[in-house]
Amino acid sequence: MTIADHLTELMGQPVKNYNPDEGLVNPADTAYRLTVADLDYDSEIKIFDRMAAFFEEPHVSEVTNLVIGLWDWEGFEVDSRPIVEALVAAQDQLPHLQALFLGDIVGEECEISWIQQTDISPLFLAYPQLRYLGVRGGEGLRLGIPTHEHLQTLVIESGGLSAAVVRDISAAQLPNLEHLELWLGEDNYGGDTTVEDLSILLAGERFPQLRYLGLRDSQIADEIAIALATAPVLNQLSTLDLSLGTLTDRGAEALLASPDLPTLDRLDLHHHYLSEAMMARLQALPLTVNVADRQEADEYDGETWRYIAVSE
Repeated sequence: MTIADHLTELMGQPVKNYNPDEGLVNPADTAYRLTVADLDYDSEIKIFDRMAAFFEEPHVSEVTNLVIGLWDWEGFEVDSRPIVEALVAAQDQLPHLQALFLGDIVGEECEISWIQQTDISPLFLAYPQLRYLGVRGGEGLRLGIPTHEHLQTLVIESGGLSAAVVRDISAAQLPNLEHLELWLGEDNYGGDTTVEDLSILLAGERFPQLRYLGLRDSQIADEIAIALATAPVLNQLSTLDLSLGTLTDRGAEALLASPDLPTLDRLDLHHHYLSEAMMARLQALPLTVNVADRQEADEYDGETWRYIAVSE
């Protein structure tokens, strides 16, 4: 499963496109996707037609997992604000919603860094039973100061995540957050997050239940690894995920020197720029280490270039 593919499952439920002609089948056990991607580009049916029909289904209150896919074929010009507003307005129709993914959009529909998001903070109040919130696309995204008693998983996939979003998360009140996954991206696509911006997250006090930390798809993977090596958050994690980025031996060496690294159960570094010797040292650790998908740096005009896995 990559961002080249649509979601096939969410929180253990199979994802299925909603078709008004079929209605809801097993709504309590199916994650329905609302999308216009299955319609022609010039179709007169819009995402709001799909949403209106969905919210009027007689058994829609049984839905617990929901996916929002492509909302407009001109998605690079149309942001998700009306979608968020419609979801908030429909909160009484979805009293048991526990998982929401906003932006299940693949590259052939709209490049990840072209997806226009919005301030999604109203969703935290509208859906107090949420356990999982996933978002794809960082352009225009804001979270306010998230406060939510039950949220356990927060995933933001982006080719370039604004430091402002990281600061929103750093101020959040999410006492039960266990899984935090941020795709930081690169500066060419708005990814201006620095290690300093991550300092509150790395301090480990904001989210006491955190067990998985993913700082993925980052052009500053080495700097993040060096900071993590001495960060208090490391000793509370079971999984550290620095995959999809530009990690080299410099960052890996710092991690290996950390006394807290062996307390992990899993270290995911796939898509990296490590030497074969460093890969062997990491794989000798007493934990599960993923060092698949080794990359080779490009040399051009006297400069070395390394690339994250997902940017545009």
